[in-house]
Amino acid sequence: MKLLDTTLKNKVLQSMMTIIDKKRDDIIAENKKDLEAFNRDDQALYDRLVVNQAKVDGMIQAIKEVKDQDDPVGNTISERILDSGLKIVNKTDPFGTIMIIYESRPDVTIEAAVLAFKANNKILLKGGKEANNSNKILESCWHEALEENGLDKNWIRLMHMNREETQEFLRNPSEKLDLIVPRGGERLIEFVKTHAKCAVLISGRGNNFLYVSKQADWEKAKKVIINAKTDKISGCNALDKVLIDENIADFDNKVKDLHQTLENHKVKTVIDENLKNQLSDVEVATDENIWFEEFLAMKILLAKVSDLDEAISIINKYSGGHSSVIMTEDNDEAMAFMQQIDSAAVYQNASSRFTDGGQMGVGAELAISTDKLHHRGPLGLKQLVTNKYYVWGDGHIRQ
Repeated sequence: MKLLDTTLKNKVLQSMMTIIDKKRDDIIAENKKDLEAFNRDDQALYDRLVVNQAKVDGMIQAIKEVKDQDDPVGNTISERILDSGLKIVNKTDPFGTIMIIYESRPDVTIEAAVLAFKANNKILLKGGKEANNSNKILESCWHEALEENGLDKNWIRLMHMNREETQEFLRNPSEKLDLIVPRGGERLIEFVKTHAKCAVLISGRGNNFLYVSKQADWEKAKKVIINAKTDKISGCNALDKVLIDENIADFDNKVKDLHQTLENHKVKTVIDENLKNQLSDVEVATDENIWFEEFLAMKILLAKVSDLDEAISIINKYSGGHSSVIMTEDNDEAMAFMQQIDSAAVYQNASSRFTDGGQMGVGAELAISTDKLHHRGPLGLKQLVTNKYYVWGDGHIRQ
């Protein structure tokens, strides 16, 4: 794959910013077609689908932030000269062709493409059918920006395929793929992992947990819980489960207080059977599968635990490995929790809603990876490269 000059890549991104700004009303009009055709029963998906003036501003800002970042390609990771005289340099290198499969969010068509392109990768975008009109006009904007700067529009392509055609493409790709990033439900992720002929990087589900230690500041804990649950229910970094230490002072009244606070914010509460004495009129979760569920709704599960170790065990068993929070004023306890929890992001006394490329200082993100190879957490520009070893010799042979 041809390596593009940084200046040329940035010119394409500057063109794209200008084109989106100029066509913002057309983009919103196309998005309106998608919104009118969408079944609003799934409020989380609907929220992700919406493109308004603020969303267009956000798209332009995302491109600007990536444009202003250093080029991640060709940077030296390590360099050494061996005793034999061989010079070995390890440098960052593009993946090649990336395919991303995602639902609903048209802004992914901007963020995924700008990151892949700046990192010198071609990208195949497979958006959901519910965002078809929005994605098509955004693709046309990309193609205009590329061709305006003398580049082939195949650097950024929307895959105009239905579900069955996409599945067949994964089984028998018509072109070389180097990385696939599925952003969707577990069925999609499992299908891609089973059939992909290349590396797969999982952007996993949320199902995030928060543990309220006996050493928590209660008012601080309530504030964090409400923000993590209600700020954006469609976000993969939203809160789903709260574990409360039974040894916290005034346990019964604190549980009731939290339930009332959640009700005041129109959050439906479900409890485990160990909280029946405190919340006798609240629905009890009887199916273990609810512990694995990412709600994406104004719904939360409250449960009682005996100590830190039980909280850690429950979280590592059921969570999606995305974000986990401990509320405690004991820094040693927080560190024990954070070291033992198997999640991409771990927090002390802060909302899980910060697991986001922009909020974490990464900038625009391709996804939030819950994989451990090659990266975990927000996939920003610096994470969309692999590496290559450059070796210089002078007739060296291995003996």
